[in-house]
Amino acid sequence: MSVLQKMKEGLIRFMAGRHGTDELSLALLIAGVLLSVLTSVTGFFPLYILGLAAYVLSIFRVLSRNTEKRYAENRKFVAAWQRLRTDLKQFINRVKNMRKYKYFKCPECGSRLRLPRKVGEVTVTCGKCHNAFKQKA
Repeated sequence: MSVLQKMKEGLIRFMAGRHGTDELSLALLIAGVLLSVLTSVTGFFPLYILGLAAYVLSIFRVLSRNTEKRYAENRKFVAAWQRLRTDLKQFINRVKNMRKYKYFKCPECGSRLRLPRKVGEVTVTCGKCHNAFKQKA
């Protein structure tokens, strides 16, 4: 058996039962790299400490044997990340279509609605809560 094969099997035995990488671990690693780059550009030392903490937390998560807790943390992170991405995409679409549509919120439930510009004052019915109200576009 070669030395590389022994090292590979030793690493496999070491990682058995450990959590491994997931989206949150990778995000922490990327955040650590970005904070390190920012530290080198700005020279602001607290950013270095935050980057180092992100590295340590990422390694801790990868090597953890408490897989249930790490799965729960990752699920929360992925859900929050998806909400953030959705909100950002919706904001970009609203900015792109600002000349075509007027965006506003329903006074009852707060859901976002839109009307084509220059249609005057119309009665709008919210698709979510079915509240009818007048809105000027």
